[in-house]
Amino acid sequence: MEILIATVVIFIGSYIQSSLGFGLAIVSAPVLFLIDPLYVPAPITVAAFTLSLANAAKHSHSISFSGLKYAVIGRIPGTIAGGLLLLWISLKELALWLGISVLVAVLLSLTKVKFNPTPRKMFSAGFLSGFMGTSSSIGGPPMALLLQHEENDFIRANMAAFFCVSCLMSLIMLAVIGRFGLQQILISLPLMPATLAGYWVAMRTLHKISHEVLRLASLFLCAVAGTIAIVSYWV
Repeated sequence: MEILIATVVIFIGSYIQSSLGFGLAIVSAPVLFLIDPLYVPAPITVAAFTLSLANAAKHSHSISFSGLKYAVIGRIPGTIAGGLLLLWISLKELALWLGISVLVAVLLSLTKVKFNPTPRKMFSAGFLSGFMGTSSSIGGPPMALLLQHEENDFIRANMAAFFCVSCLMSLIMLAVIGRFGLQQILISLPLMPATLAGYWVAMRTLHKISHEVLRLASLFLCAVAGTIAIVSYWV
């Protein structure tokens, strides 16, 4: 039953990320953490890496490598900082951090603030993404906020390309600190078919669903999941 719930959650998250450019970890991390803390952050990061490869290949014509380089550079120190955080906090504290990260991401997504993706801001977004992504698997919001007013294909393509590099960085850091090994790999394997199924369905149904409806629905699910994670800290 736990594996079934995990695959369904990953499928939904994969569908949302393939549609919006991010969202797999925001939707799935709080729920999977409650099922088994071992799912966070490494197995979810493996799923995100797999999905990002598929989306980057699909939208490769819209990738701007010159703009992403600053975000990738900023991602390096952010990844290290996020990995070190995992060495200092307990599982209950990780649940609290996870829930807070999700709710902050939701609030940022609802804002009307417009940022121009300058090199300095791309570096800062890359750092925050590395810190959040490595510690909680939720690294999308900083980049999504910076790129939210670009064209849809541009957002999907560049978020996917960035995640390909950033997820790989996070997995290397997690391996270094002992949080990504054979146990996490085995837990990740059942999630791969659900990840690719979510991508496949998204590619064939995006034109039938309003982008705004999907966005608001995903934010609602995120808010519920984040709240549950925070409540679990106090229980």
